[in-house]
Amino acid sequence: MRPLIGISCCIKSFGAFAMPNHAASDHYIRVVLGPVGGIPVLIPAAGEDVVAELLPRLDGLMLTGSRSNVQPALYSGPPHLEGTPEDAQRDATTLPLTRAALAAGVPLLAICRGFQELNVALGGSLDQRIQDLPGRMDHSTPADQSLPKVRTGKAHAVRVATDGALARLWSGLPWDPAAVPVNSLHNQGVARAAPRLLPEAWAPDGTVEGARIEGAAGFALGVQWHPEYDWQTDRLSRRLFEAFGAAAMQHAASRDAMAHPGLAAIAAE
Repeated sequence: MRPLIGISCCIKSFGAFAMPNHAASDHYIRVVLGPVGGIPVLIPAAGEDVVAELLPRLDGLMLTGSRSNVQPALYSGPPHLEGTPEDAQRDATTLPLTRAALAAGVPLLAICRGFQELNVALGGSLDQRIQDLPGRMDHSTPADQSLPKVRTGKAHAVRVATDGALARLWSGLPWDPAAVPVNSLHNQGVARAAPRLLPEAWAPDGTVEGARIEGAAGFALGVQWHPEYDWQTDRLSRRLFEAFGAAAMQHAASRDAMAHPGLAAIAAE
């Protein structure tokens, strides 16, 4: 059986009456059905109450990107500029879910906003508008959304530590650790890294672009870019999802063995 992969949802308004919906981009559904090799399970932004009962049934957790930003009060930051989108219900769900997943050894892959959530959940802080800081690049989504390949186009290169988790999972592929090309669609980023967040990829301006979690019992990686947009053409993106899927499959096998010890004993004979 394929592993069950939890996908974090946002609260978004749709339709003529702007009704709130729990939503995740189709890109995440497709990547779970594709190289991850799992079954997508949408996690509603329903608060901490869903965490304890849902997490034991999951084999992996994917924290998704979003237009909204993590609430500054959660990392003792200054208020956002007026008009900055927030999603309090998502924050109330994903931060405790992240901590619980890491504690339980559930494989975790955090992408863009999810990467920022991962840092905040473990005690780190965020820069809110990187493009406004001295000496920093503009990492945000281009204002002209009609530009070709606005999501899949490579915006800049990142430098990747050669002794980190990313380097290990990309072993055997043709790539240059000094210049891995990535897309860039974010305003916020890691300011103070959480004690357990170990950066291992950086943009030319020093922005943290990837990290692993120290002491994690299972797969636990985060990236600031969006590999879900180009996994069909980018081998590094695809390998990232394949590695996450393999970890989720292993977790699923362990979970099944614990739930059905008799079957596991028969299979081992």
